[in-house]
Amino acid sequence: MQVPLYQAKAEFFRMLGHPVRIRVLELLQNGPVPVRDLLDDIEIEPSSLSQQLAVLRRSGIVVSIREGSTVSYALAGGDVAELLRAARRILTELLVGQSELLAELRQADHRPALTPVPTGREGVVPAPGPQPR
Repeated sequence: MQVPLYQAKAEFFRMLGHPVRIRVLELLQNGPVPVRDLLDDIEIEPSSLSQQLAVLRRSGIVVSIREGSTVSYALAGGDVAELLRAARRILTELLVGQSELLAELRQADHRPALTPVPTGREGVVPAPGPQPR
């Protein structure tokens, strides 16, 4: 039985849903990076990095390259780099919208309170009995 496309997409995004994996993918955007450099940049335990690289490798998003005793990782294709750029654009737009809203809220805090507008019904006493809602 074939997995529906929306479910496959959800699993793909779930696989990306770890900060270390995202950071690794960001670091690999400019080409292969040796594991020792990834460790220096990410500053986590080697076993943790190895675990996250294994998830990315199993998913087919990254490939490992061995040159002598040095193991490097690279993106398997350019589409992942484009996805990360798209995510950055989307986040930028969201944050711009949020900062504009925040500015409006701060500006509203400094405005004088609105005074009620006279309606001509001041002093009118409601009739006894049930009131309309």
